Amino acid sequence: MAGRIWVVTGASRGFGLATARRAVAAGDAVALFARGPQVLAAAAELGEAALGVQVDVTDAASISAGIAATVQRFGRIDVLVNNAGLHRGGPVDRISFEDWAAVLDTNLSGPFRMVRAALPHLPAGGAIINVGAVVGERGFPGDAPYGASKSGLAGLTRVLAVELARRAIRVNLVVPGFVLTEMTSAVSERARERIVAKIPLRRMGTAEEIAQVIHWVASSGYMTGAVVPVDGGLSCAL
Repeated sequence: MAGRIWVVTGASRGFGLATARRAVAAGDAVALFARGPQVLAAAAELGEAALGVQVDVTDAASISAGIAATVQRFGRIDVLVNNAGLHRGGPVDRISFEDWAAVLDTNLSGPFRMVRAALPHLPAGGAIINVGAVVGERGFPGDAPYGASKSGLAGLTRVLAVELARRAIRVNLVVPGFVLTEMTSAVSERARERIVAKIPLRRMGTAEEIAQVIHWVASSGYMTGAVVPVDGGLSCAL
């Protein structure tokens, strides 16, 4: 392959799909990972430079099979984007432990599993981008599992950045703000207006704007251990 080889999780929609599209447009090849069969159609739309694989990031065997399929098709992995996420919320005295465990298993243990599986195929100069959330840096009521998982991902990013620097592999965290995706579309119009009013740029972001930053971070040769907010100024105003 002439360009870089990307693996993007949660790639059937939102940030993940937008990132895959940008990578292909730049001349790279992408393995799109997601649990549902929609990822196969998404990859087919991107053409020969894309491979769709149904992968569950909570299942180590599923991840191993996806990585093996990627390496068989493209030969290596240059960029890993840990974007797959699960959101379940509620007051701390009402949310079930099962929901708590499911969110952490997907959002925190999932990236850990992905890194472990991809690492043997990441050469020097490779990049890992984890996708965080503002709620991992600031407290939002009713978001204990999601906030804890994203805060933990920030800590994991910093540890991996130091640990993998000896292999010349860079690890960074991109932190989207309030962005119009399938996940945020469930937010009521009234709640959406309240959040947008707190954003200095006074609008929601787009998946394409997040993908633009992910692509840039993947190309930044002297950046590692960084936390890169893409939130319209929300984290500054809170």
